[in-house]
Amino acid sequence: MNEQSLSVRDAIVNRRSIKNFNGQPVDLENINEILDDARWAPNHGLRNPWRFVVAANKEYIKFQEVLKEYGVPKWKDLSEEELEKKMKTFRAPGAVVFVIVKEDVRQKERLEDYAAASMLIQNAMLLAWDKGIGSCWKTPVFLDNPKFREELGVKHGERIISMLQFGYYDDYPKNRTRTPLEDIVTYYGREEEATEVGEE
Repeated sequence: MNEQSLSVRDAIVNRRSIKNFNGQPVDLENINEILDDARWAPNHGLRNPWRFVVAANKEYIKFQEVLKEYGVPKWKDLSEEELEKKMKTFRAPGAVVFVIVKEDVRQKERLEDYAAASMLIQNAMLLAWDKGIGSCWKTPVFLDNPKFREELGVKHGERIISMLQFGYYDDYPKNRTRTPLEDIVTYYGREEEATEVGEE
């Protein structure tokens, strides 16, 4: 897809998580631009509690071997056809970013840092969408595998909270309904007002 120019509302409402990438690579320069802007997410005390491990271009092709090792259980026992089917979820994206967050020993600060990093991820997904690049936030179980963490250089006191896939796509996913606003919002004081009106 071509680069777009979207209003904030358009980007938020029309962005879709992409599950079916078309295999076209995403250039590292685009990923760097996205992350550079995404890090302006609000974060408590400007702690900037995140860092990234990025695989793009030929390095992403090499990194798929790591994803096979940790992301496809018992891959050595699979036929070539079965293995290729399992690997599709890793081969189709054009780049991947792992978002790593410091795990503050203080609960309040730790939760604040996770929330801030989640906003950064949202920023990245919206910025990618504006460039015509799809994305999908994944949290596979192998992110906590000690050997996988070691492969990425994740330190003690850090956690990988996202495997963020980026890529191009051919089909625009259909809109999936969201919970209606009236089902999830309570207006403070409105019930009391309604009761008073009813009593009159």
